[in-house]
Amino acid sequence: MMDVNTSAISDFILVNLFGPSGSHKLLFSLVAAMFIAGLLGNAILLFLIRVDSRLHTPMYFLLSQLSLFDVGFPLVTIPKMASDFLQGESSISFGGCAAQMFFLMVIGVAEGVLLALMSYDRYVAVCYPLQYPVLMRHQVCLLMVGSSWMVAVVNACVQTSITLHFPYCASHIVDHFFCEMPALLKLSCADTSAYELALTATGVLILVLPLSLIATSYGQVLKAVLHMRSVEARNKAFATCSSHITVVGLFYGAAVFMYMVPSAYHSPHQDNMVSLFYSLITPTLNPLIYSLRNRDVRMALVKVLGGVGVKPQWWPREETLR
Repeated sequence: MMDVNTSAISDFILVNLFGPSGSHKLLFSLVAAMFIAGLLGNAILLFLIRVDSRLHTPMYFLLSQLSLFDVGFPLVTIPKMASDFLQGESSISFGGCAAQMFFLMVIGVAEGVLLALMSYDRYVAVCYPLQYPVLMRHQVCLLMVGSSWMVAVVNACVQTSITLHFPYCASHIVDHFFCEMPALLKLSCADTSAYELALTATGVLILVLPLSLIATSYGQVLKAVLHMRSVEARNKAFATCSSHITVVGLFYGAAVFMYMVPSAYHSPHQDNMVSLFYSLITPTLNPLIYSLRNRDVRMALVKVLGGVGVKPQWWPREETLR
């Protein structure tokens, strides 16, 4: 008998995070509110970068790509989870599972690479300010974004196709609220140990290389800042980098836990919580981090509000952080 991948003709069953109790309904409402707030926050940030000419710089061009990823991440996972909760069922087709896994890997890897390239942008801005317009010209920014997409798509195509090639002839209950590769591999009735080892090595490579670039870039930034004589210049340099470092910590902290810590050291429930963190909470916090801690974005928002007749009580001074 041929080894048939029976998942091609059968749905998978996802484990819903929320039960019928009142506390779970409250948690669902909180998740829904965060989902809407995240989409709105990233949409506003994208709009401000688009309409304000002062934000037409390499840093904000890269930030706009980060906001696009932060819109995509929750859109791939949260609407399906909400629909399952409201309809009382948690099934997903084989094709739907494949699509969800593919897009999550594309967005996740592309965002990780982009965050590393954004650290290079801050390194050039602080260490080589006079050469910044040349080293970070528009063609270089396009190359950065294109590279992050290319690496992510190639990785997602390879890993999704291999993962779905395994036969799933036993249980189809995925112990996760969306189709994530580690949870899916546990259901295969074939020996996936060699592939899981290769997957771990690939995951470490994908995480370690960007983290190495980030550490190197900010090591050089810190060295340059400590040699600055002007306290104002030092504070400005710290301010331009602090938001990005915060976002890097949120993203890579969850990614390291999921893909570099062996599965024996964390339970499926912990995996669900961490996945909810990086697929919803982090994309919701990112626009707040960049808007509340960045004078350029705050001034752009005030300008837009003033244009529609809504002028806040406070009005920032005309100085910006570059």
